[in-house]
Amino acid sequence: MIRDNQILLNRIRVIGDGLLVAVSYLLAWYIRFESGLFHDPKGTGVLPMEVYFSALYVLIPGYLILYAMFHLNAPRRGTKIRYEFAAIIEANVVGVILFIVTLYVLNEPDFSRNMIALFFGLNVVFTGLSRIFLRIFLRYIRKKGYNLKHILMVGYSRSTEAFISRIEEAPQFGYAIAGILDDEVPVDTKYHGVRVIGKLDELQSLLEQNRYDEAAIALPLDRYDHLEELVAICEKSGIRTKFIPDYTSLFPGNPYTEDLMGLPIINVRYVPLTNTYNRFFKRFMDIIGAIVAIILFSPFMLASAIAVKCSSKGPVIFKQERIGRFGKPFMMYKFRSMELQTEEDEEKAWTKKDDPRVTKAGRFLRRTSLDETPQFFNILKGDMSLVGPRPERPSFVEKFKEEIPRYMIKHQVRPGLTGWAQINGYRGDTSIRKRIEYDIYYIENWSVLFDLRILVGTFGHGFINKNAY
Repeated sequence: MIRDNQILLNRIRVIGDGLLVAVSYLLAWYIRFESGLFHDPKGTGVLPMEVYFSALYVLIPGYLILYAMFHLNAPRRGTKIRYEFAAIIEANVVGVILFIVTLYVLNEPDFSRNMIALFFGLNVVFTGLSRIFLRIFLRYIRKKGYNLKHILMVGYSRSTEAFISRIEEAPQFGYAIAGILDDEVPVDTKYHGVRVIGKLDELQSLLEQNRYDEAAIALPLDRYDHLEELVAICEKSGIRTKFIPDYTSLFPGNPYTEDLMGLPIINVRYVPLTNTYNRFFKRFMDIIGAIVAIILFSPFMLASAIAVKCSSKGPVIFKQERIGRFGKPFMMYKFRSMELQTEEDEEKAWTKKDDPRVTKAGRFLRRTSLDETPQFFNILKGDMSLVGPRPERPSFVEKFKEEIPRYMIKHQVRPGLTGWAQINGYRGDTSIRKRIEYDIYYIENWSVLFDLRILVGTFGHGFINKNAY
């Protein structure tokens, strides 16, 4: 019954999303061309209504595919609304970018960009509100005792307690725990109101006598010898079975599973950028962003080059070996901000406050991060990304990988011009351990929206920083 309800709910979501895309688009067209809020000069350049409306034949199925790719129609019982709303924004950002690129390829310069912007805003708002109203409706009917999933816990462990606590904190998810089976904990023992109702050997009879929707196996780590037998009993009854491992405390990050020709594998860490689609889209954003940035920053780069040349002898561009993705070395570009020095002097340490090696022009370039702007060319080459962990010199990598746990994880992605650690103040002569914590958080939680948030944060308070000397 629960499964049938879920299928019906998914169909309603898909139909509703398609209707909302159409309504948002048509309303955007009306506001732009019929409401009188925008002034249109007389003459050529205004496309007929039929051209705009014909785009819906591609736009609606395209957005439904995007929503499926961003898992917006997946069950959301255990997901907070902010994560769903973030996915809605990400899908719409991708949709608008693809829409504009398509118009560019079709050489359609007269298609109203104001209308596209209105469509983006309206669709995000309407889709977000639809999800909020759906959650309110589901919360209401679940309080009335409908659309609940009744779960039998098999085994009493730390994971059992953690699962019960989370369910108790979020009754709107619609889970009802019927009881716990365990051989070591006495019957009638309660945890947050959930009672131990029997022993493990009673599992089969309980499943036959009751209509549970799911069984959640959460055995303690030292009793996994019963696991295969218990799973077989659950499978024989036809009930959906979850496995909640009791060794998550052993993982330093967020584990996730994958399927290797039928063999489930638990990965210690989830890295979204191992996904080909995510990696391709991030690279696409890097190329477009780097080209736009080079154009916008070209006057500042020219002024910086002149200032460096006039302030001291030596080349304008400083090249230094850094370690990139998968530990591969590359030459990183910067505007030279120090007096000429030997390679041995460069390797001694980071720049510190009032460092005598820094020139007057270099001090300004460092404080404003203008010395980093040549790295836009590193991004175009594919050595770096707009956003990611900052790259280090080989000597420091060798040192830190022995001293700091999980340090080398940062090399699973391309290094960045800016990053989550940098906009939180960890740049220059600051704690490398804290920097790695922020880098790992970024790697495990990457999304298009997160990258945009970091880029906006860089403009807000990342360019000028007290720790950049």
